[in-house]
Amino acid sequence: MMARVSGPPPKAQKLFTAAKCIGCGECCRVCPVSACSLTPDGVVTDGDLCTFCGKCAEVCPTLATEMSGRYYSVAEILEVVKKERPFFDQSGGGVTFSGGEPLLYPEFLIEVLEACGRQGVHRAVDTSGFVKKETLLEVAQHTDLFLYDLKMLDAEKHKRYTGVDNRLILDNLAALAEYGAEVQVRIPLIGGVNDDDDSVAAMATYIADLPGEKRAVSILPFHDVARGKDEKLGQERDLAALYEPGSDALQKVIDVFAGYGLTATIGG
Repeated sequence: MMARVSGPPPKAQKLFTAAKCIGCGECCRVCPVSACSLTPDGVVTDGDLCTFCGKCAEVCPTLATEMSGRYYSVAEILEVVKKERPFFDQSGGGVTFSGGEPLLYPEFLIEVLEACGRQGVHRAVDTSGFVKKETLLEVAQHTDLFLYDLKMLDAEKHKRYTGVDNRLILDNLAALAEYGAEVQVRIPLIGGVNDDDDSVAAMATYIADLPGEKRAVSILPFHDVARGKDEKLGQERDLAALYEPGSDALQKVIDVFAGYGLTATIGG
């Protein structure tokens, strides 16, 4: 959340690992728009020229250059589901649509949810809830479970860390509860951001007051495992002020939620 860095963009991204580059220059030779150039520090890509066609990644012998993200048709996704189905049928699982934000593409999402439903596949949607209420409720008609992110109740603080306030997110969570959707609330707990007593109590109060049965809450402790991907993308995030809550802090959060009749667990 720090520095208002959003999730993956709705297009392919190019990753580069300098330590893997052997300086062969193959990527430069095949680039149709001359966006790649070989320097003493490895291959540099001109972001204004690059069309993310992926030809450079196709010829890279050491996988120093890779592409992240591609377009799929509904049929292609269903083929993936078909291959994995023996595993989640045995475990009682299903398909989770995550991201990024899957609700950025509601028409496609609904189409693939409907297709999975016709095959009897359990469907979960992992969302931030920052979407038009009408869209969310339409998706709810084809979804068995929502994994719903709740970061904090303070609208101004939420905007400071994410770039948007949370009124729509909170309204949508209440709308899903009113609709009767199965919702598991997930709280990314970040030391120095939303792990203070007031923030935790505010979230517990809000969740406990939602219509319907008391909901399970998953506490997701902060980590910085994406730092390596940031380096490959050539981007930086200031995470210095953020830290992972310790075991005592996590237990305290669990105890606070228990006081509101809510079962909170770590992970999930």
